[in-house]
Amino acid sequence: MIILGLDPGIARTGFGVIDTNTDALFLRCGCLTTGPEQASEDRLQEIGADLEHLIAATKPDRAIVETVLFGNNRKTAMLTAETRGMLLYILRKNKIAVSSLTPLQIKSRLTGYGQASKSQVQHVVTQRLKLTTIPEPDDAADALAAALCIADEPVASLLPA
Repeated sequence: MIILGLDPGIARTGFGVIDTNTDALFLRCGCLTTGPEQASEDRLQEIGADLEHLIAATKPDRAIVETVLFGNNRKTAMLTAETRGMLLYILRKNKIAVSSLTPLQIKSRLTGYGQASKSQVQHVVTQRLKLTTIPEPDDAADALAAALCIADEPVASLLPA
């Protein structure tokens, strides 16, 4: 099964693609990026188009999109939520089953501790994917962490009810 993990952000949406049918698991990772000089609607359109290209190139069976946590900066949180909504729309449009987890749930599933540090999560991702270096940037590593959480789910739990 090919799994696409997404860590939404208006400036950088991290992505990680893994294949559970191979021992290596890791296929690719990176970020869909936009510039701050663009209007938010143009940025969303660009991320959407980039996601469409990524889906066409990787053909994921399943996706996971990290849930947005609202912090102190409301403007950033709203733009991130808008980005997440657009990602969900594109995935559904392409008939890809989608799961969501919070950052705390991802950390807990991956490390056994919901308050794990970013470096602890990156270490687990690096080891599980048998990589020689930590995936960069952080957004890509976070997306791979999310994808690994879905890879750990029993197949029966992935079937529609």
